[in-house]
Amino acid sequence: MRAAAPHRLTTQEAVDLHLRQLIELDPRLRPIHDAVGEVPLRSRPAGFAGLARIVCGQQVSVASADAIWRRLEALPAATTPAGFLALGERGLQGVGLSQGKYRTLAALAAVLAAGELDLPAIEAMPTDAAIAALTRHKGIGPWTAEIYLMFCAGHPDIFPAGDIALQKAVGDALTPGEYPDRTRLIGIASAWAPYRASAALLFWRFYRTTRRRDGVGL
Repeated sequence: MRAAAPHRLTTQEAVDLHLRQLIELDPRLRPIHDAVGEVPLRSRPAGFAGLARIVCGQQVSVASADAIWRRLEALPAATTPAGFLALGERGLQGVGLSQGKYRTLAALAAVLAAGELDLPAIEAMPTDAAIAALTRHKGIGPWTAEIYLMFCAGHPDIFPAGDIALQKAVGDALTPGEYPDRTRLIGIASAWAPYRASAALLFWRFYRTTRRRDGVGL
């Protein structure tokens, strides 16, 4: 059994270290890394703002997610639980949130404001337990939980196998002409433990390099 990765991905040095160790585990990734060059740390603040940014990006293009987020962020205190709830649906008109996303964020803001969702405690949990704790809340599916823990808490051993960009990137790089589905990609990525988050960063970078578009707008 492999040991847990030694550092969370909260610094560029940690990303670089994990990538070196990842390539030692799977030398097939060396030419991919050579092709993309530096793989930068991608992180976002934790808390309601981090969750809100991710929810804005669910099932829409990166450009659309960015536009929605800019409009939301421009409203006074909208990225805090109390501020979001105070604005209400009427105050958020024009931001571009679908009714489903508004309901998700309002529910999350409410449980955070009431102290019923303790994000710092969840972020400190082992990864599987943290994902389970987050997905108990309506509107947080596996992808949202995985992305939050990766980008907002630096969990080092997560590979969001349901992400379409990662499926395409891994297919382009390792199985040309065939894109692995979520189940198959989980199996492929298991070989990259305990550095799967760095593998995800590498393949998102590869997707951006080869397809000239971002795979995740965070």
